[in-house]
Amino acid sequence: MTKYYTGKGDNGSTSIMGGTSVPKGDILIEAIGDVDELNSSIGISLFYVRDDTLREQLKLIQNELFSIGALLASVESANFSKAKVEPKQVQRLEEAIKSMGAKMPELTKFVLPAGSEESSHIHLSRSIARRAERHISAAAQKYKIDGNLLAYMNRLSSFLFTAALYLNFQNGVEESNPMY
Repeated sequence: MTKYYTGKGDNGSTSIMGGTSVPKGDILIEAIGDVDELNSSIGISLFYVRDDTLREQLKLIQNELFSIGALLASVESANFSKAKVEPKQVQRLEEAIKSMGAKMPELTKFVLPAGSEESSHIHLSRSIARRAERHISAAAQKYKIDGNLLAYMNRLSSFLFTAALYLNFQNGVEESNPMY
């Protein structure tokens, strides 16, 4: 029978690649957890999103987030080099943002994170992406984290914001604006 737990973290610490033990409250572990939560949130979004192009983009992003989690977990290990974030991944997100944006009217006001069911789930993923970005940025003060990873996370939240607006637009759902 497969064992689904190790019990090694019962003392409040966890090991990252390379065998380094860190407290579970370390900012790096926060960042890794945020990336995992974001990936799960995108998985939920996939249940609701019907646009085939966006679904394929989200599936690719899920795989990239898995690699980003591995990359973060290996910041103390010189032997792990499979996971990378390349500038072309950031560019791909930028191109997708431009493509969706070109199909919608110009955004002139702030919008509330709401709308269609699929859009609302993407908005939640966007807010988790922002938290992950903040924690990765904070972890970069303590650990050596590639700048491409930070750029990717920044662009990913913009991609998710645009995708949420795009889904509302596709569904004929008017954006709600905050009342000040």
